[in-house]
Amino acid sequence: MPNVPEAVTDPADPRIAGYVGLTDAQLRAGYEAAEGLFVVEGHTALGRAARSRHRLRSVLCLPGRLGAVAVALDGARPGVPVYVADRGVLAATAGFDVHRGVLALAERGEVRAADDVTAGARTLLVLEGLSDQENLGAIARSARALGVDGLLLDPTTADPLGRRAVRVSMGELLHLPWARLVPWPDAVTTLVDDGWRVLALTPAADALDIRAVHRSTGDRVALLLGAEGPGLTAAAMARAERVRIPIADGVDSLNVGHAAAVAAWQLLA
Repeated sequence: MPNVPEAVTDPADPRIAGYVGLTDAQLRAGYEAAEGLFVVEGHTALGRAARSRHRLRSVLCLPGRLGAVAVALDGARPGVPVYVADRGVLAATAGFDVHRGVLALAERGEVRAADDVTAGARTLLVLEGLSDQENLGAIARSARALGVDGLLLDPTTADPLGRRAVRVSMGELLHLPWARLVPWPDAVTTLVDDGWRVLALTPAADALDIRAVHRSTGDRVALLLGAEGPGLTAAAMARAERVRIPIADGVDSLNVGHAAAVAAWQLLA
């Protein structure tokens, strides 16, 4: 453990003010932007955060999770305050029953530019309009597992450092370079002009079967994905080659997280 855990018995304790109201989206957006922080949930994500570029500010956990927290923080920067509270205090502070029993605050750090993400990359995912943090987290987890080099996000895609996105990614979002791609969608054309092959994923029957996409050594490929329901905008799709994942007749489409994993696996195989 980085230092001696400190007991907290009051949800109003100023030491844990940064953990208040985690389900209040408006409150959290304002607080986290002003303070330059984000929330990590769960000991697995905490371990990934402790080994990322993001500096930990503090940890808040249940007494029974101290062992897992110690493992997660092993080798991390020393001196991270660890606060311990019972389940009632933790729930009253966060605004929900924190089943995983572990929360942490970490610093957002400097925001990358798109050029920093594309430099040296060979395979990227480009996301448009993904407002669901859990889908974003699932996509990032698969991307990391399959060897994708980074994410480029349109201005309307959810915050990659949102609590649910980081949690669902199991902390892998903290190790996957990402940046906003602007101006949108003209920046997609810029990718093409810079030598990227941009593939827009769609369930349209007349799109190219993704299994027919062949990559040569050195090819740089960016896979463009849209939100559940509306999918990609016509403006974005017009700037890319359309590809599809073949699925059974009568099935409308795949969840975007599943589609991203299948398509990334195919492109990286």
